Amino acid sequence: MHISWLGQTAIKLQTKYLDEDVVLVIDAYKPATGDFPRSLSPSIALFSRGLEGSVVATAQKPFILDTLGECEIKEVMITSYPGEEGNLIFKVNAEQMNLVHLGALHKKPDMAELEKIGAVDILFVPVGGGEQYLSPEDASDLVTALEPRLVIPIGYHCDSDPKAKPVADFIKELGLKPDTTDKKIIIKKKDLPQEDMKLMILEKNI
Repeated sequence: MHISWLGQTAIKLQTKYLDEDVVLVIDAYKPATGDFPRSLSPSIALFSRGLEGSVVATAQKPFILDTLGECEIKEVMITSYPGEEGNLIFKVNAEQMNLVHLGALHKKPDMAELEKIGAVDILFVPVGGGEQYLSPEDASDLVTALEPRLVIPIGYHCDSDPKAKPVADFIKELGLKPDTTDKKIIIKKKDLPQEDMKLMILEKNI
């Protein structure tokens, strides 16, 4: 599986179904300047905050999920859970891995709801604080509660999100040294850490 961060809470996942590339994009957005890339052509588009202010950046028509529900498309299983104030949390199962995207959470959700998510292999957690994202402290608390094998922070300071706090604040709070920093992660189930949790930082890749 290929994983890229596209700024804000946007993530691109690329997996395989038979001989076909399946591209899933979460939280494509309309930037203040310029355009969100139209070359992504996702098969699946997920929106944690609904479609308002978002963009489906594609020439083709992807399957769209922006409400509570469950579906399976090309061996990608997707479940959406309630976050807070209308935000959705997505769990994506692909290549025998559970990936959880917390959307644009800015308050910790009900822990009883989080328990419904179950085992988490890879967690995308917003860490930039302010009115849009979790504070570094709350983000760290959620990581501790969910116990993922791999943590990938999203929603932190970049050119399309200049008011968000830098990822360094979250790294300091979590107390884990990043394993790698890159524009793309290529990972398989066998690559997941078996004992200690790992932290990976993605550079914005658009």
